[in-house]
Amino acid sequence: MGTDALSRRRALQALALLGTTPWHRHLLAAGGTTLLAAWQQDEEQHIGQFHANGGTLVQGPTLVVPTRAHGLCLEPQGSVLAAARRPGDWLLRWDPRDGRTQWLWADDDRRFNGHVIRSAAGQRVWTTETDLDTARGRIGVRDVRSLDKDDEWASHGMDPHQLLALPEALGAFPAGTLIVANGGIPTLPETGRLKRSLDRMDASLVALHPGSGELIGQWRLAQDPYLSIRHLAWDPVSRTLGIALQAEHRDVGARRAAPVLAIWDSRRLATAQGQPPLEGYGGDICALPGGGFAVSCPRADRVALYDGRGRFLRAIAHPQAYALSAAPGRWWSGGRDATLAVEGSGLTRVLPHPAATMVFDNHWQIVPA
Repeated sequence: MGTDALSRRRALQALALLGTTPWHRHLLAAGGTTLLAAWQQDEEQHIGQFHANGGTLVQGPTLVVPTRAHGLCLEPQGSVLAAARRPGDWLLRWDPRDGRTQWLWADDDRRFNGHVIRSAAGQRVWTTETDLDTARGRIGVRDVRSLDKDDEWASHGMDPHQLLALPEALGAFPAGTLIVANGGIPTLPETGRLKRSLDRMDASLVALHPGSGELIGQWRLAQDPYLSIRHLAWDPVSRTLGIALQAEHRDVGARRAAPVLAIWDSRRLATAQGQPPLEGYGGDICALPGGGFAVSCPRADRVALYDGRGRFLRAIAHPQAYALSAAPGRWWSGGRDATLAVEGSGLTRVLPHPAATMVFDNHWQIVPA
């Protein structure tokens, strides 16, 4: 390893904020919900916790990270796995209770693509990655304790993004099946996130055997190859998988009118129906408490609501809506200046953010009480 790489790693390790203490115990005792988030504030990138109670959003333990974080995975023991936004070079385990951190950096020929999860049995950690030499997608299979890579599987596409382990059997696919969203956008190491050769886009949803990585299913939106498959949410009510889409059409009109949701039911992958123009960009997705899906549309300043079969229901105005998460009876949407807390009855509370310069990333995670 070169001197520059060693210096970088030492500098990044110094970013860990140690010695955090228990926080806002009076708020936790009074009820409410704790949300795990990634965000930018001023010139710094953070991950941390917020407590939503009534009309307030109170910041809790925080960790400064070297670059923008993206997908977050809450572990059973209370620690957090976070992966750098693509193309990223760091993976992190952080314990908000005592500030301990565990860092891991990508190999020189690999980059993280923003998402990390634990296997259903909790014995593995999976990360989406890109092979910089070939631009092909890879799934890192990692030791749950050390986070070191034990194996690597093909994602059977380019630009793999979010991944999800099916929480229950669906059709021919048993519980635990690994579902991967291949965004399909060609990238090169020298151009980073710059999108090149979009005529070669090849987005797909794939199902992999969780033990071997064997490909057991693959689906494409053949009617529109310029829809990038990005984020995933499982709806236990309709027993369907919702997929947030991001349009890459060169034609502005086609991009603005493009669907932001697709539905997978184990047999087919189909786009949503009856949707108005939403600027073609789905930032995040969550399953709604009573069934169906919410998709955040930050470029349209809306959260779009659908039933479990992908029929558009309505849209809620929310400036720069991004992060979404749901719990029984309510759901949350993080936006530009405030977070919306929406009850199942439709009652909506506006929770101002603790700082005006705070910009949330795509994803929330709910911390169990």
